[in-house]
Amino acid sequence: MVKAKIRLSFLIIFFVLIYLPGKSQTIVGDGALRIDSTYKKAPNDKASALINYAKNFLGVPYRYGGTTPSGFDCSGFINYVFRNFGFSLVRTSYGLAELGQTVAISEIQPGDLMFFKGSNVRSSSIGHVALVVEVANGDIRFIHSAGSSVRIDSFRKSRYYIQRYVKTKRLDYGGN
Repeated sequence: MVKAKIRLSFLIIFFVLIYLPGKSQTIVGDGALRIDSTYKKAPNDKASALINYAKNFLGVPYRYGGTTPSGFDCSGFINYVFRNFGFSLVRTSYGLAELGQTVAISEIQPGDLMFFKGSNVRSSSIGHVALVVEVANGDIRFIHSAGSSVRIDSFRKSRYYIQRYVKTKRLDYGGN
């Protein structure tokens, strides 16, 4: 009964905060997450090209340990996309989470990597990675290999990812 009330309270607060007008939104998850509601473009041409290339793989099936267009897991997908642009990255999501500069959720921009806990929300370790493709209207949209295929999801609309969010990292794409 108590858990049901907590869940209901969480959902009510979540939806109220999402639809409040203003420059930024607050989303309740493992802490207060503030997302800028202004539209953000990719920081440079390389980041834009990387995002556009990643979108070519929408619908490719999810495959545990997969690293090719016949099937990707989350880090296999990120590695494959980045490798096309000359980047050699570590293979695992928790290894990728050690690269780059940590950025606040309010500062996320297209091209950043978002990291999440795996299926166990109580875990403290990184288990999933996604590439930010759009930041607009108080939402972050990211592409990743999860569930059954490579897909784009909305952070704001996903209770699953909100409660598993750990951090965001920004890699140096080397300018334009």
